Amino acid sequence: MDSLSIFSLIINAGFVVQVVMFILVLMSIYSWTLILSKKKILIDAKKDISDFHRHFLADTDLDKLHNQIPTIAANRSPMEHIFGSGYGEFIHSQSTSNQALIMNSERAYRSMNTTANNEIDRLDGGLSILAMIASSSPYIGLFGTVWGIMHSFIGLASVKQATIAIVAPGIAEALIATAFGLFAAIPATIAYNRLVSQVESIGNKYTAFIEELFVIFQRQQ
Repeated sequence: MDSLSIFSLIINAGFVVQVVMFILVLMSIYSWTLILSKKKILIDAKKDISDFHRHFLADTDLDKLHNQIPTIAANRSPMEHIFGSGYGEFIHSQSTSNQALIMNSERAYRSMNTTANNEIDRLDGGLSILAMIASSSPYIGLFGTVWGIMHSFIGLASVKQATIAIVAPGIAEALIATAFGLFAAIPATIAYNRLVSQVESIGNKYTAFIEELFVIFQRQQ
């Protein structure tokens, strides 16, 4: 029984199968690192939306709110950056004519959307790699399994009488590669779908805030 333990099967597996398992372990570690780091980024983004919007609703003085955010864009939170880019365009022209205010509000709307899209691109960063790991890991594991089984049957060619005791170890060590592939793919697939949904939800909140602010700009015309 000890000879068929998972650890011993991994140690005694063929070189190609071991390489496949090593690659899958690296992919799994990378995917978990990406999942945890992305999860923290999304939690911070949600908190930023909640905190800024609560502050925004508590004080309707846009000029005062604009003066409270950092002047350097790199030091702003995403919501501060969206608001700052829009309000900066809205007050860009000194003219108070209705036509100038309309043009300013339209420029502000485009600027805020551009800023929000850049932020969504940042939140999306790395998710394509996670999708790649989720989709390719089972096939990489399957390659290791097929290779291992093939070599097991090649080894049986030199055996006069094939028994379960002879066949089982080779088949078992080959199947471990598929297990490694699934171990890497299943968490990556679940996390990818969940993270994409959360990024989409954050994007919708950015859009809602931009529309809300755009209406306020239009009212000042």
